[in-house]
Amino acid sequence: MTALAAKIQERLMALLPDERFFPVAVQVSPSRIKTKVVVLLDSDTGISIDECADISRRLGQELDTLPELPEAYTLEVSSPGIDYPLSLPRQFRRNVGRRLRIWLADGRELTGLLTDATDTGLTLSPEAPASGRKKAEPLPPLHLPYGEVQKAVVQVSFK
Repeated sequence: MTALAAKIQERLMALLPDERFFPVAVQVSPSRIKTKVVVLLDSDTGISIDECADISRRLGQELDTLPELPEAYTLEVSSPGIDYPLSLPRQFRRNVGRRLRIWLADGRELTGLLTDATDTGLTLSPEAPASGRKKAEPLPPLHLPYGEVQKAVVQVSFK
């Protein structure tokens, strides 16, 4: 995170309405025309458009006082969306019971049901690869420290 993004996150944390809200990412993209500031927020119970708009208005007033930010900037405040990778333990806890696709630091890729998430890691019941007509034997749960997870995305099911 850049120094400017860290300053923006600090201001953001001071004005969040309560502890259930948390920043997932703060990104600053400089440009010759307008700098773009993107803030992705989440909560343990989800976040509404109205809540994002309210936080955006209040954060915009705070950012107008930051001398490091150019006068012309664009601010976007939104939720990360279902296809945005999970990165924080709170996000993993919120998605217990859902199917994840995980890429590990060692290059392996897993898909399975997220059965538990703590402050230090997650437990995944991986799906066994299909092998012809035989029903695959269930695989034992895997306990993965977050440090081993390179990327994790919720798999949307329409069943």
